[in-house]
Amino acid sequence: MLMLTFKPHQVTSKFLKILNDRTRDVLEKRYGLTNGGETHTLESIGALYGITRERVRQIENHGVQTIQRSKLYDEHAPIFDELEVIIRNHGLVIDESHLLETIASRKEHRSHILLLLTIGKQFARTKENQHFTDRWHIDTSVAAAVEDALHVLANSVEMDDLVAENELFARFKRSLAKVPGTYHTNEHLDRWLRLTKRLDRNPLGEWGLVESSNVRTKGVRDYAYLIVKRHGSPMHFREVAQAIEETFSRAAHIATTHNELIKDDRFVLVGRGLYALTEWGYTPGVVKDVILAVLEKHGPLTKTEIIDHVRKERYVKDNTIVVNLQDLNLFAKTSDGKYKSAL
Repeated sequence: MLMLTFKPHQVTSKFLKILNDRTRDVLEKRYGLTNGGETHTLESIGALYGITRERVRQIENHGVQTIQRSKLYDEHAPIFDELEVIIRNHGLVIDESHLLETIASRKEHRSHILLLLTIGKQFARTKENQHFTDRWHIDTSVAAAVEDALHVLANSVEMDDLVAENELFARFKRSLAKVPGTYHTNEHLDRWLRLTKRLDRNPLGEWGLVESSNVRTKGVRDYAYLIVKRHGSPMHFREVAQAIEETFSRAAHIATTHNELIKDDRFVLVGRGLYALTEWGYTPGVVKDVILAVLEKHGPLTKTEIIDHVRKERYVKDNTIVVNLQDLNLFAKTSDGKYKSAL
């Protein structure tokens, strides 16, 4: 938390005193400077005064311009310089919420800082849209370059991708050619990532598209996927349930976890209670299905060869594989004693 050298509410109070009563009231209501920080819309203020929303906007703009043209504004130049240094040090463009949280520990002060940023001639605000949050900048070209880079970055991520932070930062840097290298630090990259609505971290700190279930986890099966993926090898459903509780502090009943794993095609049962991820290349289905897939790929094989191949796909005993080979509806022996598909 940065400590400002001035008290925002005291400065805005001085500025507002040079305005007429109605203009002062409009600014106070628009920025929530009174009544517990409640902000008012243009429409609601217009209804109070019996004027249009456009007229309210004109009054608001006139009030800001009056302050900017006043002697008082010039006297408080160091205050705006201090805010500019903060934004510059944070990368020239910054998410509004993050900026306010950084410089104002008390929420009631944040409305006053917003007004000061609006009054400051060197600051520009861009309203949130489909892809970005509300943000402030002091360099238009850098702000545009950062947004372009964030678009490129988001487009590089597929729906089910999970990208480690160091890899995401490396991709981000490659798209920042138009941004001074001084700002290519992980700290600045992390701040700029707050601007995009398209990417986010999951509970394990990996990045992906916000609409992906791997990022916005909604239930046991999503948490289970993250656990097994991080583990990197098959896990028993009891282990998965325990890991969910330990990692995410969420209740995960063993039976519920097992049922969710069974129903989700992201998982493959590879042994008694053992689940792997489909994306790891495991053949779906029971042992018979795996044997058929092996024979389809490699042609007739000996019993030993079939066992070797299946054991790479399933954590089962050799005898289980041999028993499945006895199904004459699915498998047949060749003249040289090998097994082939009977389908």
